[in-house]
Amino acid sequence: QVQLVESGGGLVQAGGSLRLSCAASGRTFSSYAMGWFRQASGKEREFVAAISWSGGSTKYADSVKGRFTIFRDNAKNTVYLQMNSLKSEDTAVYYCARSGRYYSDTNGYNYWGQGTQVTVSS
Repeated sequence: QVQLVESGGGLVQAGGSLRLSCAASGRTFSSYAMGWFRQASGKEREFVAAISWSGGSTKYADSVKGRFTIFRDNAKNTVYLQMNSLKSEDTAVYYCARSGRYYSDTNGYNYWGQGTQVTVSS
């Protein structure tokens, strides 16, 4: 059973930064692509960022490109999302997910964490 536990969310002012972490259970973390998604209140969940199993390839939503960075530490079974220059529209619950497919296939994520709230005040 895969368990993904997010942390690092909170309240931040616009223009500020936060780093989210997602710790995964199991010994096969390094074999899988990982991603971050978010869901704002009243909206559908949307893709934010993804990273290949090795960390060598990444993909971002246009709305976060240049502001967010996804990276991973396979020795620690952890994937991160560094969020800079935060905007009020980044306010959402952020979810970590594991993919069973190629990292850029946003429909391939089939294991999810419980989410962590990020609130950006303007």
